Formats: sequence, structure tokens, C-alpha cells
Amino acid sequence: MTPVPVKPAAQDVPLLDLGAQWTAIRDEALAAITRVCDSQRFILGAEVEAFEREIAAAIGVEHAVGMSSGTDALLAALMALGIGPGDEVVTSTYSFFATAGSISRVGARAVLVDIDPVSFNLDPAAVASAMTPRTKAIMPVHLYGQCADMDAIGEIAAKAGAPVIEDAAQAIGSRIGDRQAGTFGVSACFSFFPSKNLGAFGDAGLVTTRDAAMANALRLVRNHGAEQQYFHRIVGGNFRIDALQAAVLRVKAPYLPGWTEGRRRNAARYRQLFDEATLTDRVGLPSELPGRYHIYNQFIVRVPDRDRVKEALAARRIGTAIYYPVPFHLQECFASLGYRTGEFPHAEAAARETLALPIYPELTEAQQAAVVSALADALNGGTR
Repeated sequence: MTPVPVKPAAQDVPLLDLGAQWTAIRDEALAAITRVCDSQRFILGAEVEAFEREIAAAIGVEHAVGMSSGTDALLAALMALGIGPGDEVVTSTYSFFATAGSISRVGARAVLVDIDPVSFNLDPAAVASAMTPRTKAIMPVHLYGQCADMDAIGEIAAKAGAPVIEDAAQAIGSRIGDRQAGTFGVSACFSFFPSKNLGAFGDAGLVTTRDAAMANALRLVRNHGAEQQYFHRIVGGNFRIDALQAAVLRVKAPYLPGWTEGRRRNAARYRQLFDEATLTDRVGLPSELPGRYHIYNQFIVRVPDRDRVKEALAARRIGTAIYYPVPFHLQECFASLGYRTGEFPHAEAAARETLALPIYPELTEAQQAAVVSALADALNGGTR
């Protein structure tokens, strides 16, 4: 592919700019960090317990258990259910690596299925076809910030007696009707990676559940399987959230509804700008399904000749990303699962065609206009 020469942009637009968010919360965040430092309580303790209570109330569940990352949240949820060698977990072939990686790490088999091409989430019909007597859980992914079809998936799970573990890493605050992501399964796993809608100052995660026994199992798993120091009931892991991260998240969480509305406002403005530029027949825009509340962790478009378009936007200093270029069934590390190219055509098409555009809440109208203008030029073969 011939490199596109870099030309000055009318306005540089990064894929994500956390600087504006930091400016707004700087004093509060520094005060919270200082509070933890003054206490010298860095592992679990009152700060973590307060965060867990507050975030559980915000999501609408009885229990929230802080974890060291979204990946560790998935691992802990699987371990708490006793899922391991010989078991199968049905999940999407199109997601961030941790979804399938966590299943493999507990020794279970990831049974991969294709996505719905509109929502990018699990196709319930494919889930139903993939169920076997060895299926011990279904792990739907609420990809890009829109909930999967939890009614249909829940019916399949109930019929099979298999629990649902929601991968809600990209979906905090998303809803179906009045129910938030994190309230549908036996447990749900969230990531607070800094780029998420609610991001920590490093790695952090969470598992939510309505079940007290599941919550107790999760707390045991995250702390080396010990309730009392040096007395281990099971082999767990070190999946504890840091008190510093909990304190930062307590500062940020009250801002999340406003930040989410900012993302939704920007999504609506993109639709208007693409329509005004008469690009909607050439650019596939994300769909917000009926009854859904999309939080736009990512604003994903489909474009022809995606890689060339991405290069052209980079030449205009427009930040973009590809989430995700290789579905799980084509990853080298999962070759032993036996899947082949062409087996999941919707996921493979998404991997070829999708591009994430800037959508963070502080994005200005002028910046969005620059994105759409640059994309129009790229589709027309130029980089004006």
C-alpha cells in the first residue's frame, strides 16, 4: 500500500483526549488520591468498600466486587462458577481478546459464534445452535456500548440451565428499557481501563451480581482464595482493585451520566453531518436498536477500502482505530479450536470494514465537522 503523504489538517482530532476530562476533575481527583495516601491503606479497605456500594447502587444490583482489571473480572467470574477443563462457554468470535482469552485461561473451551451484522453483538440463533451438554455458561458481549439481545439469550440460557456472564467491559450505563448492563446475568464484568467511558488511572475492573453466594465466591477468588490471611479455602488469584483506583473512580462516577449524554449528543451530530454530506449511502453508521440506550464507547462506521481510508485520515491528523482486525477464530493462539476462514462471515466482514471515529464527550462540533470532511475526501480518493 502506497503511503499517503501527510498534509496539514484544518483541525487535528485525536481518537481520544483525556486532557479535558482531567482538567475538569483535577482538584477532586488529587484530593481523593491524597486521602488514600494519607490513610496508607492501599489494598481493599474502606475506600474500596465505599466504591463497591456506590457503583452497585448506580447500576442497580445488590453486589459489586472490585477487581484489578476487566480481564481479571472475567477470570474471577468463571472461576467463581467453577468452570474449567472439559467445560464449554459460548461467546462471540468478535470482541477484545480477554473475552475468549479468559475462557481459555481457566482451561475451558471457547465455543465461538458469529455476530449480528447490525449490532455487532452475539447472534442468538447462533448461540442456540452452539449449545451442547458441555455448555456451562454463555458469555455475551455488549460490544461498543450497546446491549446484546439479553431477552433471547436469557431464554436460551434458562432452557439449558447455563448461567450468563455478561462481558460489559464497554457498556457501563447502557440499557435495555430500564435495565442496565450488569443486571441480566448471574454476573457481569466491567473494565475501567483509562479509555473506557468510566476510566481509572490505570487498570481496574468490577464484577456485579444479584446473588450473595456468587459475591462471596468472587471475593474469595480475588484474594487468593482466603477469607483469613494465610488460610486458603481454594486456589484463587490476586485480583484485588487498588484503593487508589477505587478513590479515583468514586470521583469520576457521578460525572458518568453527563459524559454519556455528551457521547450520545456527538453520535447524533455525526449522523446529521454525514447526512448533510450525503455520505450515508457510502458510510455505514452505527444503529441504536429499539429499546436500547447506546453509550457509544466507540462510534463504529463501515467504510469501503477501510485501510486506505484510515491512512488518509491519519494524513489529515484524524485519529481512528480498528476494533478488531482479527476475529478470535482466525487468531493463531486459537488455531486448536479448529475454526476456518469463512466460518463466521459477519465477523470477518466487520474486521475488514469497520473503523472507530472519535466520540469522546468533549469533542467539539468543529472537530466532528473536520472528521466528516476528511472522511468524505478519503472516500473520494483525495486528502485535501
